[in-house]
Amino acid sequence: MSAHSGDAVEPMPGYLELVSRASAVMLGAWRDCGDCGVELSRRSLLDNANFTCTEIALFFFCAFLWTQVRRGLTECLFKPLAQWWRLLPKDAAKMPESAWKLVFYTMSWSYSTYLLFFTSYSFFHDPPSVFYNWKSGMSVPLDIAIAYLIQGSFYGHSIYATVYMDAWRKDSAVMVVHHIITLALICFSYAFRYHNVGILVLFLHDINDIQLEFTKLNVYLKSRGGGYYLLNDVLSNMGSVSFSITWFWFRLYWFPLKVLYATCVSSLQSVPNIPFYFFFNALLLALLLMNIYWFLFIVIFVVKVLKLKEVNDVREYEDEEGKAAAAGLLKDPEPENGERDAGHHHSASAKHAQNGVTKEKHL
Repeated sequence: MSAHSGDAVEPMPGYLELVSRASAVMLGAWRDCGDCGVELSRRSLLDNANFTCTEIALFFFCAFLWTQVRRGLTECLFKPLAQWWRLLPKDAAKMPESAWKLVFYTMSWSYSTYLLFFTSYSFFHDPPSVFYNWKSGMSVPLDIAIAYLIQGSFYGHSIYATVYMDAWRKDSAVMVVHHIITLALICFSYAFRYHNVGILVLFLHDINDIQLEFTKLNVYLKSRGGGYYLLNDVLSNMGSVSFSITWFWFRLYWFPLKVLYATCVSSLQSVPNIPFYFFFNALLLALLLMNIYWFLFIVIFVVKVLKLKEVNDVREYEDEEGKAAAAGLLKDPEPENGERDAGHHHSASAKHAQNGVTKEKHL
């Protein structure tokens, strides 16, 4: 039981309070840190970071395992389903990626939801509690350690998958950076025993991936077998609206006001001179900036919907031959060139050999 458990829960701040208090606290911490530098960082790392060889081995094994599980499901389940549903070739090429991510994120977010709302952890309702009774090298509860192993190894796999298995998109380079930052946050937060706030961060981000992949699958399914399916069209539109709302609510409202306020302000109140204070907050702020970056794509998408135009993925690469064909400049364009993903977030490169293989990648 936390020593703070009897205290009243601190109300969630507003944006102005977050900015004013966080900036004041961080500036004060910077001024007070007279010996900040490489030497202090080295000592803090040696004194506070805790990883065992078993944990490192499990990470690499599970990252490899996720890759093999994805390949197995793609060949034995997702591709046969795409054939059975008679998806269009361009949709059949991208459907396995979305199906795999939907399966994983549904599982991972459900587990995070269980930890936050169906156990004794009060991190969501009382974010400052993530730092109560923190001690260097403290033991990590098994249920949280399992969540960290699942998520950390998956993002290790995802760095490889984004480059070699997924379709290449306009924001794929940003996605690689996102995965690296996320993996760094997961590994370092576990090593420094900031696992409580890590569970909260994962919960606030995974829900959007579920809605995204669900929406994309219904976009693929609404035009299959030469027919049009109204139910899948309605579900894709509902998923798009839900995705847009929850992206703002979870990543741009709850994430800064719950997580960043706790890490910037509450952490120093509970643990003065908490290790790697600036490093962790810099990574979380970078994550917030990427959330804002992707939210711009969502805003463009919503504007297109309001104008009642055909919704295309705004990150899609324009294929020059397809554009020329549309202008009547080519007589015999290849049928797959110039096609665009009707999904609102993730899109394929101009050419696909199969899911996981992308030809002619361009940044």
